[in-house]
Amino acid sequence: MEQHLITGRIGRSLIMFSLPMIAGNLLQQLYNVADTLIVGKTIGPTALSAVGSSYALMVLLTSIILGLCMGSSVVFSQLYGAKQIDDMKTSIFNSFVFIFILSLIINALAFLLLEQFIVWLNIPQEAIAFTRTYLKIIFTGMTFVSIYNFFACVLRSIGNTIVPLIFLAVAAITNIVLDLIFILCFDMGVAGAALATVVAQALSATCITVYFFYKARQICPTKRHMHYSKHLLYRIVNSSILTAIQQSIMNFGILMVQGLVNSFGFAASAAFAAVVKIDAFAYMPAQDFGNAFATFIAQNHGAGKADRIHQGALTAVKISSIFCLAASACVCLFAKPLMLLFVKAEETQIIQIGVQYLHIEGAFYVGIGVLFLLYGFYRGLGKSLISIVLTVISLGFRVVLAYTLSAIPTVGMLGIWWSVPIGWALADIFGIWFYYTQKSRLLTVMPIPYSPKEG
Repeated sequence: MEQHLITGRIGRSLIMFSLPMIAGNLLQQLYNVADTLIVGKTIGPTALSAVGSSYALMVLLTSIILGLCMGSSVVFSQLYGAKQIDDMKTSIFNSFVFIFILSLIINALAFLLLEQFIVWLNIPQEAIAFTRTYLKIIFTGMTFVSIYNFFACVLRSIGNTIVPLIFLAVAAITNIVLDLIFILCFDMGVAGAALATVVAQALSATCITVYFFYKARQICPTKRHMHYSKHLLYRIVNSSILTAIQQSIMNFGILMVQGLVNSFGFAASAAFAAVVKIDAFAYMPAQDFGNAFATFIAQNHGAGKADRIHQGALTAVKISSIFCLAASACVCLFAKPLMLLFVKAEETQIIQIGVQYLHIEGAFYVGIGVLFLLYGFYRGLGKSLISIVLTVISLGFRVVLAYTLSAIPTVGMLGIWWSVPIGWALADIFGIWFYYTQKSRLLTVMPIPYSPKEG
């Protein structure tokens, strides 16, 4: 199921490669959406607020792990494009050990800082008990998240996006079924929702691990590849740490906004919990297309195809923009029906706040679509530092504007909503400007040196 992205029609290659990733992450969103929808409809808005706030925190923590995996996969893709398979196998071993150790540390810190997280998030008093229960269980599944995402990124680096999709589909269905059983049949409340998610995560991690060792032997490290490589580990650490920083900055900014929204009270907190899920579904395909684009760039960078990289960038912008405009139209037109999926019709204040957010932020998805492509472009070239700069611009301005504008009595929450597209636009402008001023240097592809065997 490997797919080389260094030959063939660019548009078709990008679409066919990204579609399973898009479908997979949409299914992954069902983990949290199923929790949110079922919890909101069966337990009530207090539990909805707890799950929504927990989601923002979990996105931050898992984004660090995902960033490590995504950064490593850039190295895998470059080596794969350069046909240096032995180096690729050694890098997979070194990367797994490195990421697994860091994941355990992150997991331990999450448990230790649980109470502090609740304080930082300004959780409404009535939702604190629900939030604490939910997070204690969810944290136990972080190791499974790490394992699944690592092997998924390895497989995607060689163009295999189908297998991760299959295992995510199984996990998503399992999660929804268990949600209904634990909450409706066993009356386990938010604990049941959290437990359903952890079981589903464990299932997907187990399935993809077994597949990798038994069906992906062409890239599976053997005993001779299982050694420390200073050269390869340096490349892995450099790429993965920078990507993890970029991902964590992005989601830390979102977490800060979550705390600000929570300060406006219970209705705002519950509305934000719902619109974040709607957002995730609306622009997640653009995000996954950007991640697929990073693999395209990395493989062509490894193969030394500068012209194809430039043409790929132009094609990707066109495809992503068309999708984002369609997503904006759908979200703006169906904002209220979408909110009614998560809350009861009588919760008029929550619905009103959510619709207001979607009408403002949802109209500008093309901004974040371009930003995801810029992230993928620079990451694929091994220039993850530029992705960090773009993230700091986007989230920095968003947070500053959100806190500044919302403090004005006549603006209030509207300032938080408008800060989102403004941050996207400023980052896009810088990223595009940097590309056109540095294009000749960025597209000068240097051959990837073959690493000596290191014991």
